[in-house]
This record gives sequence, C-alpha cells and structure tokens, in this order.
Amino acid sequence: MVDRNYEMGHEKIGRLLVLYSAPAMVAMSANSLYNLVDAIFVGRGAGALALAGLAVSFPIQMIILAVAQVVGIGSASIISRCLGAGDIRKAEATAGASFATVGVLSLILTVAGLAFLTPLLRLFGASDDVLPYAKAYMSVILMGSFFFAFLVSSNNIVRSEGNAKLAMISMLIGAVVNIVLDPIFIFTLGLGIRGAAIATVIAQFCSFLFLCWYFVSGKSMLHIRLGDLRPDLSRLPEVFIIGSPSLVRVAGGNLVAIVLNHSVVYYGGDTYLAIFGICNRMLMFTLMPIIGLVQGMQPIVGFNYGAQNMKRVRETVVKAAVFATAISCLAFLLLQFFPQPLFSLFSKDALLIREGSSAIRVIVIMLPFVGFHIVGATLFQAIGKAVPALFLSMSRQVLFLVPLLLILPLRFKLAGIWASFPVADLLSVIVTGVWVLAEMRRLERHLPASPEIHFQENILPPFD
Repeated sequence: MVDRNYEMGHEKIGRLLVLYSAPAMVAMSANSLYNLVDAIFVGRGAGALALAGLAVSFPIQMIILAVAQVVGIGSASIISRCLGAGDIRKAEATAGASFATVGVLSLILTVAGLAFLTPLLRLFGASDDVLPYAKAYMSVILMGSFFFAFLVSSNNIVRSEGNAKLAMISMLIGAVVNIVLDPIFIFTLGLGIRGAAIATVIAQFCSFLFLCWYFVSGKSMLHIRLGDLRPDLSRLPEVFIIGSPSLVRVAGGNLVAIVLNHSVVYYGGDTYLAIFGICNRMLMFTLMPIIGLVQGMQPIVGFNYGAQNMKRVRETVVKAAVFATAISCLAFLLLQFFPQPLFSLFSKDALLIREGSSAIRVIVIMLPFVGFHIVGATLFQAIGKAVPALFLSMSRQVLFLVPLLLILPLRFKLAGIWASFPVADLLSVIVTGVWVLAEMRRLERHLPASPEIHFQENILPPFD
C-alpha cells in the first residue's frame, strides 16, 4: 500500500492515467461488449421484435446499475480520499458498509422489479408484440440483480485502492463467460432471448465469485471485518450524496427512454424501436473506454485532492480531457463512416440497416465533444462536490434532451428525434465548459499551497 500511495502522489500523471485507466477501459469495453454480443445473437436468433424487447428492458437494467454505482462511486470517493489522508480504518469501514447496502438494495430491486415487471415494461414502451420478449429476458435478469449490483459497486472500490487490473480481470471473466454461453443457450438449447439472459446472469455470478475471493483472501489493502458488513447510517448520507449524480443520470436516461421509446413507436413502429436499441448499445460500446478512463482518473483526483496536492489534480483533469476527446473522436469516425457494416451484424433486415445507418449518423454529430463532458462531471464526483456533479449529470438528459424530444418531433417527426441528441450534446458541453473552467481557476489559485505528501507507514497494514 505504501508503494501505491507513493505512486498516487508522485508518479507522472500521464503514466499514472495510463496505468490506472487502461485496465478500467478494457474492463468497461468488455462489459459493454457482452451486451453488444447479446444483442447480435438475439437479433440473429430471435429477430427484430426481440431486439425491441432488449431496448425496453435496458432502462430497468440501468436502474440496477445506477443503484450500484451510487453506492460504489460514493464509497470509492470516500475511500480514495481516506487513503490519501492516511485514514485506513475509515476506508475499510466504508467498504464494508457499501457491501451490505448493495445487498439490501438489490434485494428490494429484485422483489419490486418482478412484482411490477409488466407495467414497467409498458412504461418504457413495450407494445403487445414486444412485451413477451421483454418479460422473458428481464424476469431472468432481475433474479441475478444482486450479482450485477455487487460486481459494479465492488469494482469501484477495487479501483479506489488503486487495483485497476483486478477490476479489469473481474469484468473480463464475465465477458468471456457470457460470450461463450450466449450461442449455447440461444441456439444450441433453443432458449432464444431467455437464453441470453441466463448466460448473462451466469457470467455475472462468475465475476462475483472472483471478487469475493479477492476480498477474503487478503489480497486487498482493505481488511474488512464482519462488524463492517452492515449499512452504516452515519456514512450513508455522504455516500448517497456523492454517488447521486449517477442515479440522476440514469433517472434522466429513463425519462428519456420513456419519451423516446413511445415517440419512436408512434412515429415509426417497433422496427424503429429496435433501431434505437442498436444505436444505444453501439454508443455505449464506443463510449465505454471514456467511462473506463474517468474511473481511472477518479482515484488519482480523489487521492491528491485529499492530500491537498491541487497541482496534480488539475494536471490529471486536463490530461484526462485530452485523452477522452481523442477517444470520442475515434468513436465518431467509426459510427459516422461505417454504420452499415455495424448494423448488418445485428440483422439482415434491409429497412433496419438503412434507417439505422441514417439515424446513427445524425445522433453522433457532437460525439467528439462528449468525452470532455464526462470528464467534467467526474471531476466534481471525485472531489466530493455533489451539486455541480449532479447538475452536470442532469444537464444533457433532463434539462436539454427531454424538452427537445418533446418539441422537435412535432415538426420533423423521426428526424427530429435523432436531431435532439446532437443539440442536447452541444448545450451540455457548453455548460460543462463554464463550470469546469471555474473549478480549474480555483485549483490554480491553490497551486502554491500544495504540500508534499507524507505517509505514516506504521499505521498501514501489509499488502501483498
């Protein structure tokens, strides 16, 4: 742990970002890849209606993800700052409380989700033809929600202690297992879309077992006691406040999904719902490296902010923004110039391929600037400033995209739906730029006061 703390406080920022972000980027890409592969196998094996079923199921999966991220990101922010300040005991207690909290919340989500599955799917746009596919998929996914929630939350904690490679391995295990099992359950066993869900849950369970081994084997620098495994009411407010932007982001996304899915079905039908489902998964896949980048950025920023080394905080954010912009530009080029081959992976339907290619070209117009927006929102989460993080998370989806989705289709129909995305991206990037610039100036004023980092080695447990 001493070496890792020294690394956080003294290693060159560029190398540190690569060291911490590369595993997270691989892990997030792998996680998104098996969602993409799910859709490819489902589209090939069950058709466009099944793809539409995945589209209306996706917001419910994002609710589970959001709850896990709230606990995981909030806890990780506290843990990284505690490690920077040398308070190992508080870091361990926070990690234990996060595990217990995720367990309780995922149980609530499973019970509520199964009890209200049909009305939820209807809310997110499932038609009579799409509903059976969506129910077959989500009923299985909800049964495994604990494994998914634990995986998401715990990986944030693993990264907060600087072990990004292990978080990557846990995600890769799930991705490989899912990709191997998908064709077996979907085609060989003939289970269709339900088979895709079973493969996903088994994959998440394998990753869950790996993370459990890590925490109980003594490999983690956080030595969690049995007494720590309870929802700690004294720590939960800070955890939820810091992690709340993730919940707001998903809540905003689900509000968008309600408006968008119903609008797409109204103006185009179930085929266009399947088109948006594919667009959404491709966008998620291309943006996952940026999510991985900021996951690697967060513990570096949090540690140095906790250690009052503002110069390193500022340098980390600037370099992360440059890297994120480069990634988003590459994603833009891929989706702008090669949409037809990509859509052909999911279906042989000529209408779906043609209309999907046209839609994605419009949706990604402002994609090169989205990376900066993600970095900006993560900065405020990492330093524990919930209000700007919350506002920036809300800006794109709640403040801009929803009104645009309600207004533009009235005049331009489907074209207005697709055009809403780049307009919302532009507005949110402008807002992010103003807020981040103000924070960068504040950090710059603190540069002369940045102290050297000193470690109390005698209070730190051994780390293997």
